[in-house]
Amino acid sequence: MDSAVAADKFPHGWHRTFYTLWLGAFITGMGYSMTMPFISLFINELGHYSHFQLNFYSGLAFAVTFISQAIVSPFWGSLADRKGRKLMCMRASGVMACTIFITGFSQDVWMIIGMRFLQGVFSGYINNAIAMIAGETPHSRSGWVMAAMSTAGVAGNLVGPLLGGALSGAFGYRIPFFITGGLMFIVFLSTWLLTVEHFKPIQKAAMKPLGKIIHELTNPRLIFVMFLTTMIVTASTMSISPIISLYVRSLMHNHGNVAFVAGVVAAAPGLGTLIAASKVGHKMDQIGPERILRIGLTVAVVLFVPMTFTHSPWSLAFWRFLLGLANAALMPAAQTVLTLDVPTEAFGRIFSLNQSFQAGGAVLGSLLGSTISGLSSYQMVFAVTGLTLLVNLILVWSVRIKKRA
Repeated sequence: MDSAVAADKFPHGWHRTFYTLWLGAFITGMGYSMTMPFISLFINELGHYSHFQLNFYSGLAFAVTFISQAIVSPFWGSLADRKGRKLMCMRASGVMACTIFITGFSQDVWMIIGMRFLQGVFSGYINNAIAMIAGETPHSRSGWVMAAMSTAGVAGNLVGPLLGGALSGAFGYRIPFFITGGLMFIVFLSTWLLTVEHFKPIQKAAMKPLGKIIHELTNPRLIFVMFLTTMIVTASTMSISPIISLYVRSLMHNHGNVAFVAGVVAAAPGLGTLIAASKVGHKMDQIGPERILRIGLTVAVVLFVPMTFTHSPWSLAFWRFLLGLANAALMPAAQTVLTLDVPTEAFGRIFSLNQSFQAGGAVLGSLLGSTISGLSSYQMVFAVTGLTLLVNLILVWSVRIKKRA
């Protein structure tokens, strides 16, 4: 910690809690990315599907989790503000351990979709971990902590596709699901036994309505723009995720180790974000998250131009690596704005509402990407994604930013 005052306010359990939640978010990100980039190839092995059917089912398998997540997130957010975020982390990791393990036994596409739906109902480990650690962190360190927590999922997203691609290529597409289920059970145990939350329960009758809290904010429009940013940035990621392995397969003309190369392409943004996250986090604390967000969006829009016209999986991986550098400034900046502009007692509901926007973006992105690729081309997915980020950039530039002291 930076000072004795901060140390008094955030006692010794803070560091152990931070490291435990960081590791839990890392494993969650790794487990997700070990399995999801290859789920379209897994589905392809379970039946004989047309080009459009395979793209549609792949998009639906991605989207269904986030549909259920968007529906139930406000309920979990209200419960988090009354019961604490630690319980929410345990709920998410415990159910994810079961649903992902069971997915490995799937015999048809609808079993995969069903497990993904159930996973979405109880999901939210990373978001609740961020909300939990945000409540334990002094505002002077919020930028660094949010960036550090983002590196957890990002590092997991970097390792996961490489490990998942290697395992899938060697042992088939079911093995990563079994391994991920076991790892998530370890996350459940470590979160239960090693984290400390200094949380004062709030009675439901005493909770200030969320609408009143938003009305009392100094700049509510900024908060809503951050919600929209979360949705659009997530959509830009998810529009590509369901089709990335299929796109790589088409670029390789179905020759070579498609799963491994697809894993490299899927992991490339994670490497870029991991490299840039710490420096971006410190810069965010110096100049403010809004400026960092504008810079990141500008760079991301520019990078989608060459990605639209590439014809090699390795050049695609290179541009996606550069995109990862820009991504380090996107979600952490939006989340930092929320931690600085929202009262602590509303963190659970605000972050869950933000998660609903994130889930909505995931649904929009995955269905849009799979539909566009099925009806048009994979390149068109990248072009449309770049345009949506341009819209986001215009929104962020249009919002009135109140200078901080």
